[in-house]
Amino acid sequence: MKTSIKKAALRSATCLTLAGALNPATVWAQDTEASAKAEPESTAIIVTGSRIRHDTFTSPEPLTVITRDSMTEQGFNSTTDALQSSSVTQGGSQINNFYGGYVVDGGTGVNTIGLRGLGPTRTLVLLNGHRLAPAGTRGAVGAVDLNTIPTTAVDRVEVLKAGASSIYGSDAVAGVINIITDNKFTGFKLDAQVNVPEIGTGLDRRLSGLFGAKGDNWNFNVSVDWRKRNAVSMGDVDFTKCPIGGYLDGQGTAFGANDYIDPNTGEPKCFTLDNGGVTINTIGVRTREGQDRLTGETGYYNRFVPDASVTGGATPGYAGVDYYTRDSFDPDMLKEPLVTPVETLNVFAQGSYQLNALGNAELYSEFLYSNRKSSSPLYRQLTLDYAVGSPLVPELFRNTAYLNPTAVSNGELVALRSFIGFGLLDSSQNVDFYRAASGLRGDTGLSDWRYDLYGSYSWSKARYSTATFLTSRVAQSLNVVDNGDGTFSCVDTSNGCVAAPVVDAASVGGNLSQAYRDFITQTVTGSTKTAEYIGSLNLDGSLFQLPGGIAKAALGLEYRHSHLDDQPPAESVAGDLYNLTSAAPTVGSDEVWEVYGEVYLPVLANMPGVYNLNFDASGRYTHYRSYGGEWTYKGSVEYAPVRGVTFRGSYGTSYRAPALFEQYLGATSGFLSSSYDPCDNYADSKNLILKANCAAAGLPADFEQKNGVSVYGGGGSSTGLKAETSKNLSLGIILQPVLPQSVGKLSVSLDYFNIEINNGVQRVGGSNIANLCYGSANFNPDAGYCRYVSRDANNALTVIDNYVNVATQKTQGFEFNLRYLRDIGPGEFQFETQVTKFTKQSTALGSNDAEIDYNNTIATPEWTGTFDASYKIGPVKFRYGLDWIKGTGDHTYTVLATDSLTGEVNQDNLELYKYYYKLQTPDYFLHSASIQWDVNDEFEFTIGVRNLTNAKLPRISADTYSLVGNTPLYSGYDYTGRTFFANVTAKY
Repeated sequence: MKTSIKKAALRSATCLTLAGALNPATVWAQDTEASAKAEPESTAIIVTGSRIRHDTFTSPEPLTVITRDSMTEQGFNSTTDALQSSSVTQGGSQINNFYGGYVVDGGTGVNTIGLRGLGPTRTLVLLNGHRLAPAGTRGAVGAVDLNTIPTTAVDRVEVLKAGASSIYGSDAVAGVINIITDNKFTGFKLDAQVNVPEIGTGLDRRLSGLFGAKGDNWNFNVSVDWRKRNAVSMGDVDFTKCPIGGYLDGQGTAFGANDYIDPNTGEPKCFTLDNGGVTINTIGVRTREGQDRLTGETGYYNRFVPDASVTGGATPGYAGVDYYTRDSFDPDMLKEPLVTPVETLNVFAQGSYQLNALGNAELYSEFLYSNRKSSSPLYRQLTLDYAVGSPLVPELFRNTAYLNPTAVSNGELVALRSFIGFGLLDSSQNVDFYRAASGLRGDTGLSDWRYDLYGSYSWSKARYSTATFLTSRVAQSLNVVDNGDGTFSCVDTSNGCVAAPVVDAASVGGNLSQAYRDFITQTVTGSTKTAEYIGSLNLDGSLFQLPGGIAKAALGLEYRHSHLDDQPPAESVAGDLYNLTSAAPTVGSDEVWEVYGEVYLPVLANMPGVYNLNFDASGRYTHYRSYGGEWTYKGSVEYAPVRGVTFRGSYGTSYRAPALFEQYLGATSGFLSSSYDPCDNYADSKNLILKANCAAAGLPADFEQKNGVSVYGGGGSSTGLKAETSKNLSLGIILQPVLPQSVGKLSVSLDYFNIEINNGVQRVGGSNIANLCYGSANFNPDAGYCRYVSRDANNALTVIDNYVNVATQKTQGFEFNLRYLRDIGPGEFQFETQVTKFTKQSTALGSNDAEIDYNNTIATPEWTGTFDASYKIGPVKFRYGLDWIKGTGDHTYTVLATDSLTGEVNQDNLELYKYYYKLQTPDYFLHSASIQWDVNDEFEFTIGVRNLTNAKLPRISADTYSLVGNTPLYSGYDYTGRTFFANVTAKY
C-alpha cells in the first residue's frame, strides 16, 4: 500500500500530515508546518466544503478523512461498511442489511448514510466532487445506495459534518461525504478479503482488481469489485432464538419477571404475541363456552385450537386459548434472516487526456456500473375467512357470524377465521446502476482563473419480486360446492382453482396440500427506473491581494433533471396482494437550476494578535420546477490569535424541496391484519401503558379487533407538502501547540454544532403511527400521532400515513477530536479519538405540539466515541480500535390512569403505571485489533478481529421499540459477533 500513499502525498503534501496517513482523522483549520511554504498552484487542491482551490489541505469546519488503508486495518470489507461505521455516523442509526423484514426507503437490501441523525435525504454523497444519483427498488427511492460505490479504487473519503447547501445544493443539510478515487495508479493490484464470523455462518468475501496505465499526456485505470455476503439467520445466534416480553413487576426486578410463564418450562414463554410471535394453529369464532386448553376448566373464548382430547362440553374437539396460551411460534421463524444476503459487482473506470488546447485543457471521464442481488425470505401467516354456511366449516361453527355483521370478508359474513402458519416466502431484488460522467477543465486565459465544465448521466434499472398470496385466489378457493363424496370443488374452475381445505386439525396446523399452496401463491414482480442528468460550469481563481494573502473566488451554475418511474406489480396496483398494501405507480420528475458564488478572504496574517484571519462566504439561488426558488447562504471564519490556537465558526441556511418519492409516491391502500391494532385484546396484555390508553380511548375491556387495519398513504404533492428549510451553526476551537520533538505532536479540536430544520418532510409508517399513538406515555387522542388515527362505529382502525411536514427538528451537540503522534523506541506511536456529545435530538410533529427530545434514547445516543491506537515498527503495524456508544441510562415512565368514562385521572392507580418496562441499555463497546505487514511494497497482509470481546447485546422490554429478539434494531450494534478477517494485497 505504500506506493499509493506516496502518490497521494505528491498530489497534496499536507494531506497525509493532517489526515494521519492510515487512520481516520480530523483536518484542522491550519497546518502550522505546511503553512510556512505554500504549494505551487499546479498542485493546489479542492477540499470538500469549498469550490475554491487552496494551497493547503485545511477546512474551517469539522472534516474527517478516512483512507483506504484504514478501512482495511479496521476490517471493513467494503466502502459501504466503512461509511456506516461509528467514526462517520456518530451513533446515528443507518439502513443496512439488518432491515430485511422492514419496509425501508429504497427497498430491501439498500444501504444508506445520514449524518447527525438527520437521515440520508439530507446528506449529500459525492464521487470525486460530483454528486451520485440514488438507486434502489420500489417507489421511495431517494438516497444514494452505498452498494454502488467502488472499494479498491478509493483513495480516501472526506466527511464534512456541517451544512453546505450554498456550496453543493439543497440536500447537503447535515453534511457531505466525498469519495475520492486514486486516478494516478499504474500497474496492477489484486486485493482479496474474507470476514469469517465465529458463529460459523455469514461468510463475507470480496475479490478486487485495479489496473492503471499512463502516458505523457494521458492516464487511465479501471477497477472491479466482487463481494458476496451470506445470510445470518435468526436461529444462528442465541439472542434471537427466544424473544420474550421482558416486562418487569417493579423497579429493579428481574427481566421478564412479569411475563407469561410457560408451564412446560417454568420460564417466560418465547415468541408470544408481545414479541416475535404470531397466532397460528388456531381458529377464531364467535365468543362461546369452551374448555381451557391447559386447565380443562370451563370458560368463554373466541380462540380455539383443535384438541381431540376434548370430547364433551359446548365445543367438542376444540380447546379454548387466550392471548398467551395460543400457539405463536413456528420453527420456520428462525430461518428468517437476521442479516440479509447480498452479492454486488462494481466496475469503475476513469481517465484523463491533456488536450494542449482550450487553455491547456484536460478532458476527464468516469464510468461506474454496479449490480446488486439481494433477498429476504420472510415468515407468513395465512388467515382464511370461511363464510357463514360454508360446507368447509364444522357444523359446530358453521352458521354463527364471527365477525361483526357489518364486517365482511370477500363479500360474505364470516363464520370462522383460520390462523395458519404458512412458512417462508421469498423476496428478491436485482438492481443495475450506471453512471457516465465527463468534463473539461483548463485555464480561462484570465490570470489564474480556471474553468471546469462537467456533465453526467446516471440511470438505474431494478426489478423486485415477492412471493405472496393473491386475494382473488384465496377468495376463489373459499367459494366451493360439496361434491357429495367428502370432497369439494371451486365454483369457478376456469384457472385450475384448488378448493380451500376443510377446517380440521391438519389444515389449521399448516398441513396444506402443495397444490393449494401453489394455487394461492404467486411471485409478483415490479420494476423501478431512475434517471438523473447533471450539467455544471465552475470558475475559480484569484481576485486581489489582501494583507493575509490572495483573495479568491468561485462562480458557477448547475442544472439537474431527475426522473423516477416505479411500476409495482400489477397485482399490487389491483389490490390483489392478500393482507399486504396495494400500491399505485410512482412517476414523477423535477428539475432545478442553480447559480452560486463563493469568496475566500485572507484578511490578515502574521500580525500581533492576529496570526491568521480568514473569511469565506457563499451564496446560491436554487429554483425548482416544482417548488419555486429560494436563496441560501453561508459564512465562515477562521481566526488564529497566535500560532497553534485557532477559532473557527460558520453559519448557513438551506432550502430542500421534497425528493421525488416524497412528492409523487403512488397512493397506497391496504389492510394490515387485525393484530396490528395495538388495542386488540389489550386487556390480556402485560403492557400497562397500552391498557391505560386503549381504555382512555373508550374501548371496552374485552375489546377484540375483528377487522383489518386500514392504512392509506402516498406522496405529499397533492396535500400541500412544503419545502423544508434549515439553519446550521458551527463554532469551534483548535489547539496545535508547538512541542519539542521528544514530546511528540498534538492536535485537539472542540466544535459545537446546532442544526434546526423547519417543515421537515417525514413519513412515519402505519404500524408505527398506531403504536406511537396508543403507546405514548402522554396519550392524547386528538394530538400528536393520534391525529392520524381514527375508528369507525365498529372500532375498525384507520391510519393515514402520507408524507407530512414536521414542524421542527433540532440537533445540537459537541464534537471533540484529538490526535497525538510520537516516536517511541524503534517505531512510531499514533493515537486518535473522536467523541461526540449530543445535547438535543428533538422533533415537534405539529406547530402546536410539544417538542419531544429523543436524545439519550435508543438509536439516538447522547455520547459516542471512537478510539484508535497504532504502533508501527518498520514494515509491521499493530492497531487497536474501540467504538463506544453510551447507554441510555435509567428511565422511569409514569402513565396517568384515567377513567374511561369521565377521562379524569385516577390518582389511586398511579403507582401501577410506573417503571414497568426495561428501556435502559448499558454502554456498548466494540473492540477490534489487527496486524499489518508490508513486504517489499509488493505484498501486504492484514489479519485481525472485529468485536474482539464478542460484546453482549442489550435487552429491553417489548412493545417499546423495533426489536430483533430483545435487542433494539439498531445499526450501531454488531449482530454477528466476533469476526475474524484477513486481507491480502498484491501489486505488480
